[in-house]
Amino acid sequence: MAEELFGGIVMGESVRWHDEHVWFCDWGAGEVIRVDDGKPTVVERMPGLPFCIDWTPDGDLLILDGPGARLRRAGDVWADLSGIGGDHPWNDITVDARGNVFVNNIGYDFPGGVPHTGVIAVVTPDGPARQVADGLHFPNGMTVIGSTLIVAESHAARLTAFDITPDATLTNRRIWADLPDGAPDGLCADAAGTIWYADVPNRHCRRVREGGEVLATIPLPDGAFDCALTPDGRTLYAVTADYTNPAGMFTTRTGRLFAIPLGEKEELGEKEE
Repeated sequence: MAEELFGGIVMGESVRWHDEHVWFCDWGAGEVIRVDDGKPTVVERMPGLPFCIDWTPDGDLLILDGPGARLRRAGDVWADLSGIGGDHPWNDITVDARGNVFVNNIGYDFPGGVPHTGVIAVVTPDGPARQVADGLHFPNGMTVIGSTLIVAESHAARLTAFDITPDATLTNRRIWADLPDGAPDGLCADAAGTIWYADVPNRHCRRVREGGEVLATIPLPDGAFDCALTPDGRTLYAVTADYTNPAGMFTTRTGRLFAIPLGEKEELGEKEE
C-alpha cells in the first residue's frame, strides 16, 4: 500500500534517488527538493518551468532549465540548448555511465500550443549539445539501461528504445513496449531491466517488461507524474497531483509524495494476476 510521506507540493516531477535520499522538483514552487528524514529540504530554486534533475557519474548535480534552454552543472551553465528544438521548453533528462547527458524537448508549447513532434539532444562530456533523434510524440521520461536509451512517448502510448553508440549517437530506433490506453510520463528502470512508469490520467504506476507485458500496477489517488526506485528495488517513490483542473495545477498545492513498498513478487518480475 502506498504511504503518503507529505503533501503541500504544487506540481512534483523529476523524482530521483541519489546519495541515500529521494529528490524531486516542484515545478509550481520553483524548487529542487531533497527529502531529509521524511521532510522536504529546498536545495535549489529555479525560475520558470519545466526543470528536471540528474547527476553526472562523478556526482555533480545537473539541472535542465527548460525555458532557459540551458543545462546547468554544479550551479554553472554548462551547455546551451537554444539552437535546438526551436523556442519550446526542454523537458526531461537522463545520464549514461559515460557521462553523456540526454535531454528532450516536446516540440511545442504545452498545454496551449498546437501539438508537434519533439526531439532528443545529447551533451557529451567534451562536446557541445547536438540533436540525436526527432519525430517523437511528446517525449517525456527517459532512462538508460546499459547502452539502451528508453523514452516515454506520452502521446503515442509507448516506450521507445534507441541504441547508444560510442559517440552518443542514437541508432536502431524501435518500440520497446506498446501501452494500450496508457499515457507514460516519468519512468525508471530496475535491476531486472524492466520499467516502472507513472501515468497521470490512469492514476497509477505500472511495471512492464520489454514487449509490453504488465508485471505490476500500483493505484494512486491522483495523477502520477513520476517515480523512482531505491537501489535495492524495495521502495518505489512517486509524486502525484490533482490534474482535473489544469489551470490550478500550477497554483494549488494538491501534490503529494508517496513511498510504495515492493514485495517479492515485483522484485522477481512475476506477472500480476
